[in-house]
Amino acid sequence: MWSAGTLESSPISSDDESYETISTDVLIVGAGGAGLRAAIEAFDKGAKVLIACKSLLGKAHTVMAEGGIAASLGNVDPSDNWKVHFSDTIVEGQFLSNWKMVEIFAKEAPERVLELEYYGALFDRTKDGKIMQRPFGAHSYRRLCYIGDRTGLELIRTLQDQVIKRGIDYIDEVVVTSIFKDPATGRVAGAMAIQLRSGKLLLIKCKAIILATGGCGKVYAVTSNSWESTGDGISLAYRAGAELMDMEMIQFHPTGMIFPAGVRGMLVTEAVRGEGGILTNVKGERFMEKYDPKRKELSARDVVARSIYTEIMEGRGTPNGGVYLDIRHRGAEYIKKRLPSMYAQFLEFAGIDITKQKMEVAPTVHYHMGGVRVDPETTETTLKGLFAAGEVACGLHGANRLGGNSLSDLLVFGRRAGLYAAEHARSAKIGSISEEDIDKEISRILAPFKVTNGSNPFELKERVAETMWKYVGIVRNEQDLRKGLEEIGRIRLEAKHVQARGPRAYNQSWEACLSLWNMLIDCEAIIRSAIERKESRGAHTRSDYPKKDNANWLVNIVIKQKDGQMIHELVPVPKIPPDMEKLINTDEILVWQQQEKREQLLVRK
Repeated sequence: MWSAGTLESSPISSDDESYETISTDVLIVGAGGAGLRAAIEAFDKGAKVLIACKSLLGKAHTVMAEGGIAASLGNVDPSDNWKVHFSDTIVEGQFLSNWKMVEIFAKEAPERVLELEYYGALFDRTKDGKIMQRPFGAHSYRRLCYIGDRTGLELIRTLQDQVIKRGIDYIDEVVVTSIFKDPATGRVAGAMAIQLRSGKLLLIKCKAIILATGGCGKVYAVTSNSWESTGDGISLAYRAGAELMDMEMIQFHPTGMIFPAGVRGMLVTEAVRGEGGILTNVKGERFMEKYDPKRKELSARDVVARSIYTEIMEGRGTPNGGVYLDIRHRGAEYIKKRLPSMYAQFLEFAGIDITKQKMEVAPTVHYHMGGVRVDPETTETTLKGLFAAGEVACGLHGANRLGGNSLSDLLVFGRRAGLYAAEHARSAKIGSISEEDIDKEISRILAPFKVTNGSNPFELKERVAETMWKYVGIVRNEQDLRKGLEEIGRIRLEAKHVQARGPRAYNQSWEACLSLWNMLIDCEAIIRSAIERKESRGAHTRSDYPKKDNANWLVNIVIKQKDGQMIHELVPVPKIPPDMEKLINTDEILVWQQQEKREQLLVRK
């Protein structure tokens, strides 16, 4: 296992092109829930595993999934089962999900939660000692297994303990910059990486790679995501030749903090609404009653986010540009027990006591339903030997993710990624990597040090984020999307001459250059896909195409690279077989259709 003791004893010069070589069977990029669960499975199946994570081990965006893990245990509502969970996920994903992936997910989620408990996770309990479950938006039953409002943190802590217990090798504060393929076979053969604390270059040879890098929320100005979430895995996969899909589907969580400015976008968990929180506008009206009279605050996330957006845009927002979220009626003791993190968060950052005062909230970018296209059973991408799991992968959530499905996604497909990557490694040999490819990559990543009077990477990253927030937001239209694409193009030209200053060790400007290049690829794919989808579906709302068009748009938009250019193709969503189609709750579809009619009247350009 690597430690600080392996660092260079003297500073590395900016033009030093030497690198250290490491070999392993399975390289896992990312140490959130998906990466850690994949590591456990691959190790237990006999593979030599190395985890490389951008931040410190245990510091991952998974901790921001606070409200719970969705799994049909039926502990509180005995009628719940995997079939209902399957139906809820398909319906709320607006029929854009891969049905096979959803079936696997719904069937295996309960086992993964019980396994997490076996590993040592401390869930809240029912009176008879079972795992407690709470309601969440658009779930038919109380399905979210939780630990107060710190579920993601407990998941990370538990899996991290298992990784350390097994002695699985890891290197943290490492940025993976490129994936190499064997020139003869076209299969994954390794990766180039930078150890941030020293500036050292690492060549990691391997038989399989699992991408578990999370999403790309930091391409937006207002997001719940942490600094690591710059879409690195999406860019790595794309540049290596793998396909992307559903990139236009960005989930705006309905409730993020809006003040003070330093914490704008910080997540206010859906558990607040799950525990009875009520949304009101500046007039004191409980506005969700008119947008979704049946489910109100527990409607699907895309519905609640658009409803809040409409209230704000039509002049019924709060002084700080949001709406109110009120949980006071639950009482101080209940709030502090069920929502301890939210109580502490508002008290510390905003000076608000949520047991006595209302919260001000507004939508914040939270999750990306799109990502790297994977096989629904093995999680292998369209590049042999490259696997992906968690938020970086796509196919499960379709056009809108149900709250709580992200954590069970990490567990279910993190495990499968580890299983099939280890299986692949058993029958594969470490491929060869051409010296030409290595030299090209080293030249690319060291280029910012050779630039003088170049562009500032931090300023360009801010421009990217503001561009996306302005032109590719909750409600979109052709004119804005094309303006956004043009601006991203201009930033890309400036980014060719971006400059890194200072020594290589812990060089934030260097890391900013690398992440900027990744962000630009992600943004182009998001905007091109959003322009192409000329309808409104789930998280993708077009004011110029306000209706859903099932006749023409029950398709996934696939993004790939051809001759150095980004292209797309439309691929029909895999048809649900008749025996599985019978499981879909037609009452929920009726609610959905009624909701659409109301929204079509409310959408504004």
